[in-house]
Amino acid sequence: MEKSKVYFTKQITKEALVTIYEKLGIKLEKNVAVKLHSGEKGNQNYVKPEFVQNIIEHVSGTVVECNTAYEGARNSTEKHKKLMEEHQWNKYFNVDIMDADEPDLILDIPNGQVIKKNYVGKNLQNYQSMLVLSHFKGHPMGGYGGALKQLSIGVASSRGKAYIHTAGATTDQTKLWDNVPEQDKFLEAMADAASSVVDYFKGNICFINIMCNLSVDCDCCNVAEDPCMNDIGILASLDPVAIDQACIDLIYNSTDKGRDHFVERVERQNGIHTIEQASKIGIGSREYELINIDD
Repeated sequence: MEKSKVYFTKQITKEALVTIYEKLGIKLEKNVAVKLHSGEKGNQNYVKPEFVQNIIEHVSGTVVECNTAYEGARNSTEKHKKLMEEHQWNKYFNVDIMDADEPDLILDIPNGQVIKKNYVGKNLQNYQSMLVLSHFKGHPMGGYGGALKQLSIGVASSRGKAYIHTAGATTDQTKLWDNVPEQDKFLEAMADAASSVVDYFKGNICFINIMCNLSVDCDCCNVAEDPCMNDIGILASLDPVAIDQACIDLIYNSTDKGRDHFVERVERQNGIHTIEQASKIGIGSREYELINIDD
């Protein structure tokens, strides 16, 4: 079987995002959703709107987000819209909080190992293709955050986030922390949810991971650790499993002095298991060819 192609550049620029997207040979058409992390209030590490302006305009995309399931500045549509304005996403782009209105869109997961349905923002059905534009970094719960997390937790509605985090126990955000499952079940639920979004777009989807501001904490943290590693580059692929695996491998193979701290966060939460499970259920492959476009 041919290995998945993952393109790589050390150039972390606005222009490089467009260049690496074009290497994928895909043209996202009609209404394009650009799923990214807009940053929690107080977070210093999230990728800023000016940096992604060129690529979002290149695909004529709409920035899409969903409300969170935990306390903060993004757990209601009113607060979330205000923060999107504070972070200036509205200044540059059309912005859509996909779960602003009920009911949720429910995606079936017939081959789900832990959950059989995924609650996503109902406005997802307004888009025919998606660019998953991920800031790759660590994560307090998932170990790391990349393409698979954006597909799962990122696209899930507020209730859907609670459902994934509790491995299908509840959609009630107020009972989220009363139903914490064993870690691997949460990671497997993320893989299940990610598969439903990949299936929904039927190939009209691609993935870019930006390896900068490499903190062990997510952009969802209002008080996040400062980056512990130097920036690495930008990766792009049509395979969400391959791109996340390639990013993890670049971390593990790094000689950066902050490498061990980042790896400790990944391994403490068994973050690799999300990739393992996503590969197992057929979202993509862990076998990849890394193509350096700088050569």
